[in-house]
Amino acid sequence: MCRGRPMVPDSMPDLDGIRDPGSRSLVERAYAFLDACVVCPRECGVNRKEGELGTCRTGVLPKISAYNLHFGEEPPISGTRGSGTVFFAACNLSCDFCQNFPISQMDYGRGVTPSRLAAIYLELEARGAHNINLVTPSHIVPPILHSLVLAREAGLRIPVVYNSNGYDSVAMLRLLEGWIDIYLPDMKYSSDVWARKVSKAEGYVFYNRAAVEEMLRQVGPLVLDREGIARRGLIVRHLIMPNGLGGWEKTAGFIHGSLGEATAVSLMAQYFPTNRAAKKPLLDRPITRKEYEDALETLFQENLMEGYVQEFSSECEDMAFPEPGDGTLAEQETRSA
Repeated sequence: MCRGRPMVPDSMPDLDGIRDPGSRSLVERAYAFLDACVVCPRECGVNRKEGELGTCRTGVLPKISAYNLHFGEEPPISGTRGSGTVFFAACNLSCDFCQNFPISQMDYGRGVTPSRLAAIYLELEARGAHNINLVTPSHIVPPILHSLVLAREAGLRIPVVYNSNGYDSVAMLRLLEGWIDIYLPDMKYSSDVWARKVSKAEGYVFYNRAAVEEMLRQVGPLVLDREGIARRGLIVRHLIMPNGLGGWEKTAGFIHGSLGEATAVSLMAQYFPTNRAAKKPLLDRPITRKEYEDALETLFQENLMEGYVQEFSSECEDMAFPEPGDGTLAEQETRSA
């Protein structure tokens, strides 16, 4: 059941600021997906324009918890100057182990308009960011597309990264074609049973694989510049989970067989039993060295040699939740005023 308590409706953003008629028409098409929401695979069917809320608890406007130069991503994303990362609040999943649950499940953040988002992208570019990194965008594609159109028309030149949980709508991704340069999706599960139990996601495997195939069609394999910074392409992330719950062997086989050996893979070892996972059997411990080494062996067996492997000894890093005084949105808005 997707429906939640209605909220006071957001005002629909003004499209008059978009100069190009074709781009304005594209954004109008995107916002139409909110009428009976089918923005993500949940297809909640709520009218977000009228204040009805679905699983993501979001109206028309996105919320962001923070934006800043971020150095904790893969090397070609963070580079030497940082990734211009925008952390969006709420999510269309509800993972028991989410390290960023204050943002994703408690909706820590404040609403922003597409025009304000566009200004944030330009600010991050001016601060030297290698790219604009959109974290957890799957439930808010229409206003994100609107903001990208405004930013490009205002002169944004650096690549845009779509950094998602992989539970994405192919129809929405097709609207983004040409506006996203780098796709950075998760492939969390190869079993719908565990996707449902742990992340409350129906049909994750089908939707995830279809989405990643569409992402690859749009941008192709990863392309780096002479400094090793990503310019275009796909990087697939997989978080090694305890007790094999992520089903890495089958996911690796899919990547090899359907996406190709040239696909860049980021194999992550930072699982930590936070949020609800700490009280759930099978989820309540970090991964073991053997689980890590087994995941590496699978990577090698499938000849997935492009990409990045997180060391087993790496500390589990909170990738998104802003510490007080470290770039929260309220502080940044004050600084920008």
